[in-house]
Amino acid sequence: MSISGYPTPYNSARICRKTCTYTIRTKQSGRYFLRLHFYPIENPQYNLETAVFSIVANEITLLHGFSFRKLGKTSTALIKEYALQVDETSSQQQLVLTLSPWESSIAFISAIEVVLMPKGLFPSIAETVPPGPEVEIPGNAAFETAHRVNMGGPLITPRNDSLWRTWEPDQAYLVNAAAARSVLSNPSSIKYPDGVSVETAPNWVYATAQEMADANVNDQNFNISWEFEIEKGFTHLVRMHFCDIVSESLNSLVFNVYINRQSALDCFDISSKTLELSAANFVDFVVNVSMDSNQILVQVGPPSLRNVPTNAILNGLEIMKISNSIDSLDGNLQSGYINSNMLKRNNWRVLAISLCSAVFTVLVLISAAFFMYLRRPKKQKHPPVSWFPIPTQVGNSESRLSIGILDSATQPNLGRVLTFSKILEATKNFSESLVVGVGGFGKVYRGVLDNGVAVAVKRGNPGSEQGLAEFRTEIAMLSKLKHRHLVSLIGYCEELNEMILVYEFMSAGPLRKHLYGSDLPPLTWKQRLEICIGAAKGLHYLHTGAAETIIHRDVKTTNILLDENFTAKVADFGLSKLGPTLDQTHVSTAVKGSFGYLDPEYYRRQQLTEKSDVYSFGVVLMEVLCARPAINPALPREQVNIAEWGMIWQNKGHLEKIIDPRLVGSINLDSLRKFGETAEKCLAEYGIDRPTMGDVLWNLEYSLQLQEASIQNTSLDNNANYIPGIAERIPEIESVDGEDSISDRASNTATSSGVFSQLMDPKGR
Repeated sequence: MSISGYPTPYNSARICRKTCTYTIRTKQSGRYFLRLHFYPIENPQYNLETAVFSIVANEITLLHGFSFRKLGKTSTALIKEYALQVDETSSQQQLVLTLSPWESSIAFISAIEVVLMPKGLFPSIAETVPPGPEVEIPGNAAFETAHRVNMGGPLITPRNDSLWRTWEPDQAYLVNAAAARSVLSNPSSIKYPDGVSVETAPNWVYATAQEMADANVNDQNFNISWEFEIEKGFTHLVRMHFCDIVSESLNSLVFNVYINRQSALDCFDISSKTLELSAANFVDFVVNVSMDSNQILVQVGPPSLRNVPTNAILNGLEIMKISNSIDSLDGNLQSGYINSNMLKRNNWRVLAISLCSAVFTVLVLISAAFFMYLRRPKKQKHPPVSWFPIPTQVGNSESRLSIGILDSATQPNLGRVLTFSKILEATKNFSESLVVGVGGFGKVYRGVLDNGVAVAVKRGNPGSEQGLAEFRTEIAMLSKLKHRHLVSLIGYCEELNEMILVYEFMSAGPLRKHLYGSDLPPLTWKQRLEICIGAAKGLHYLHTGAAETIIHRDVKTTNILLDENFTAKVADFGLSKLGPTLDQTHVSTAVKGSFGYLDPEYYRRQQLTEKSDVYSFGVVLMEVLCARPAINPALPREQVNIAEWGMIWQNKGHLEKIIDPRLVGSINLDSLRKFGETAEKCLAEYGIDRPTMGDVLWNLEYSLQLQEASIQNTSLDNNANYIPGIAERIPEIESVDGEDSISDRASNTATSSGVFSQLMDPKGR
């Protein structure tokens, strides 16, 4: 039975009139996410809303006497998420799920998800509230997700989480919304230090936060508060995600954290743990909730210190219920606390506390903190600001990169050395009025050299380790690249601990500002196609024209720059990677890129190929066509992601309904059809199904030819059966499971025949 607006899992359900069991065999031991989906679809024989049943998984009671009627809401689907351990000791590594209807009732379920967690995702020890000795969480404990929240940011759906989790916005939980202010950073700037991975939380969680509404205003003394409803009588694991995306320097964000009005962290300094800004971090707490309370109150606020700015932040929060002493996660079955036998205290901490007085313990802690403090500034107050070595030999098949000292005489392609005084003169002492861009590396200024050449000056920020890494990569890449559709490096400056790169100036700026968000005249469809073709040529050169494959890894409309003639050039190689060698299929690397442009296969598997650039370019094509951002959380849910939204209409065959309104009436439908087919292929779920950039380039040029042919004023001979300038192309044949499949032929033939008939018959135009 179909339910309008609901995905496939909610169109059907499995009904059990007596106890039924699912046995899910797992390939390895470890902890698994188990997600149970329920939707009481209408059925003439069974009323699923009144069904009462229990569910047990690996002897852990998940639900006991559960019924939708008790929830009081039957119009939406229900998802229950658990984390269960599958032991190595079991005779067969498996997850056994048993549904048991009550008395004369029935049991039902709509869908089951089982996802293996990375090792270490769940803690073995955690802090306690109020602060005390850490407690050990037994390996066989089960968890149920109560809340998973993205502070200050949009809804994050399973599609954008490598473990298929959902992160809710936090507005519904804020006690006083006026006390908080949302802040946003570039998700690609988030760093994951040792012990924290992208599986801990997506970079979009760490790139957004709530901070104090009057941040950095002296004498502000209030907390940001969130209130969450939980099941009373259970112990809960509270994981708080932190990432300092608001500070300009280390050790300037210090605040207090409270849980249920009790101190959890006092004078907490994120950067003292991460040793850098924009670095992901989390802290786990075990919280006992009394039998007469069903709420957890989380608060962050300023400390009593007078020498630090007044501010406090929180990026994300997870609250997980922990199974009790009788292996139950349902309070209807004899709820109780996890007792001391289950949460074993660390023996050395118990012994230390029992042997030492409180005063002595405090002195030891203060001494240790002071010792660490003395050691840390040597590393932080004097960051490595000298210029990194420059590549002197790159791009042969024998070696990846050879690093040496820069010699402008032997490396003319790197440009000339520019003195810092010349840079100051060119940028009018780095005038803020000349800033044309800001990134993780620092600021970009417009400048004019003494020979009258306009340049873009990228000045590195010594305090940004991410910026230093990007500088190193960018100069390594640009030292071996020269192409009409890649931004060129003119020179550099290494003086007075300054790190400056100088590029050709692209006077028309980034492509994005010509599509939306500015008052610039709209680009014509022909201009947009020519810009896409230019960018495709640049990417095609990166993938095939250099000595080694180069994957850009951050293709987006802000990294496609235009000169005064609207010639497109690909820029910003800070995240670029050398591609796989001949004996490799991919490069395994941490996920980097921009939210909304990330290849979903790369995001899930952390396996990078040049097809990841192809996917990102497909998103660019949709931006060019629709003139809207890749991600817009303000739109209805189905429209938030432009790639998904565009493909919905492409599959309907009515892509013209969502194009930039300023293009209506000026696009030849055959040109649009070919463009849409190209974008659709780029946005294929799996890289193997995507075209190469060479194929993308050919199809875009074909789309341009179709557009130009449709507006020709000169008539063709009646016996013409081709468009001048377009060569015939032999379709690619791929072998799939022993069968041959031909791609492109059908679509090309249909497209061309339509435009040919219009050219032969002027009335058809």
